[in-house]
Amino acid sequence: MDTLLDPPPPPTGSPTSMAKRPCSSSPSQNPRPPPHFSQMDHLLHSFLSFPDSSLPISLDLSFDRLLDSSHSDADQSLLIDRAHNLGCLLLRAANRSARRRASLHNSAAWVLPPDLTIKVFSMLDSQSLCYAAATCSMFHKCAMDPLCYANIDLTTVVPKVNNAVVSTMIQRAGKSLQSLKLGIVPGPTGSPGPSQPLVYTIRNSVDVSSFSWNDKRTRQGKESSILTRSCLYPLSGDNGATGTLLRRLHLYNIERMDNASLCVALSACPSLLDLEIVGLHVELRQTLMSVSSNCHFIERLFFESSKTGRDDSLKSPTCFELVNNCPNISSLSLRGFKLHDYKVRILVKGFRKLKYADFSTSYSITGTFLRNLGNGSGGSLLEVLILRDCMHLREMEVARFLTAVLAGDFKFLKHLDISNREGLASEGDWYQRSYNSSFIPLKQVSEVRPDICLLAEFPSEGCFLDIDHIMDNDINSELGLPFQQSGHTSVGAMLTSSLESSYNSDQGSGNEEYQDSGFLIYEESSDEPLNALITGEEAFFLRIEAELKKGGRIV
Repeated sequence: MDTLLDPPPPPTGSPTSMAKRPCSSSPSQNPRPPPHFSQMDHLLHSFLSFPDSSLPISLDLSFDRLLDSSHSDADQSLLIDRAHNLGCLLLRAANRSARRRASLHNSAAWVLPPDLTIKVFSMLDSQSLCYAAATCSMFHKCAMDPLCYANIDLTTVVPKVNNAVVSTMIQRAGKSLQSLKLGIVPGPTGSPGPSQPLVYTIRNSVDVSSFSWNDKRTRQGKESSILTRSCLYPLSGDNGATGTLLRRLHLYNIERMDNASLCVALSACPSLLDLEIVGLHVELRQTLMSVSSNCHFIERLFFESSKTGRDDSLKSPTCFELVNNCPNISSLSLRGFKLHDYKVRILVKGFRKLKYADFSTSYSITGTFLRNLGNGSGGSLLEVLILRDCMHLREMEVARFLTAVLAGDFKFLKHLDISNREGLASEGDWYQRSYNSSFIPLKQVSEVRPDICLLAEFPSEGCFLDIDHIMDNDINSELGLPFQQSGHTSVGAMLTSSLESSYNSDQGSGNEEYQDSGFLIYEESSDEPLNALITGEEAFFLRIEAELKKGGRIV
């Protein structure tokens, strides 16, 4: 033991003049410990100074002799346990020292200072940031800065993210959180285009080989990979401080999200500027009420229904509240809802800064909200108007709108989409579809306003309803119709039956709510309500036609 603690000095008789100086790049064979070492330091130094070639054999023999010297099994077991513990302690100390040396090396080799490294990391997407944090201790320390989590994007194609991951990310961001994107998107992430629906379920995924539906249920020892209604609760943590500075919130196809949870999250985000909701099972009216009550600075609102054409919850008072409480909205997209013209007109006329409007697949819109819209204070700034696949959109209203464009209205309009996979509705009967209307001045608009991108894509006549599309949407099963048609059933009868049922036997535009609840009509010049209530849509339109013939202007 004395020999281990204090190894003998080199022989004094050896000629010191002939001793070679060890190379600095190679470790010395038997370095002498510094004089300030403790007894444990000397012991560990002597132990690690054994040559590698003889160390395994020497350890084995020494440990066997030590065990043989113990006469009881309890003593031998104690020695074995202490050897295990000592080995674990040495391994842990070696790993910690290796990481510290590597971190010092990386700090010396990495040319960027920590503040610039954090700036670079803040530009990475969330997955790349996690990869960088796992690289080394120095990168991990920089990646833990809250600024790196200011823009969190956890959207995936298949379920991979659960509530715990979202909570961890939001807690790391703290008050620096500015953007949060969650959910499942059908492909590469990005803002949806004019004709690109994002309503999606994981059952439609093309790459689900590694996903098991058993993962939807939380099992013991394994976290579920499905986001639930509580995934946004961390925004309300710390007395709502986390969501105070949030500017952007995008939620895609979170099947278990409900109105109550979404409203709680929106109440914690008073500075929200950009809200995008796609495929959530939430009601339009309640969501807009929550937005108008809590998000007064919002500028962009994108809402796509999970059940196209079924949500008829929006009421006129909600539209007025949204217009009054959120006057900064410049981009409004309400896709797939059963919107009526007078409600749409309240929104378009009310938002004085509106430049982008998208009401695609809104079945009840006929286009009457467009009348006298471009020469007043509301709607005149429109740059993009998308009315794609609005099944009740009338060809006469489209013609009137384009005539107003030719007359000089809508001077800022750059993009117009009136495409319809089932053609435009005729003036008298919407069952009569128009596929190539002769009185819609498409060519004239292209010549007079070449700066407008005009999309008017219609199917060939007689092919406006796709049978495969009906089957894909399970229209027959939802309506209780037999899937297999008898051999003598004509194709025309099947198309007529499907067409009637797909619109819930709504032969009009759905604007019959005019008859049930009156609403105020606004004069174009003054925006003040007229002292009259409209009790029927037909009478309303007839009065407008009479005024137009007299040269008057009325909304």
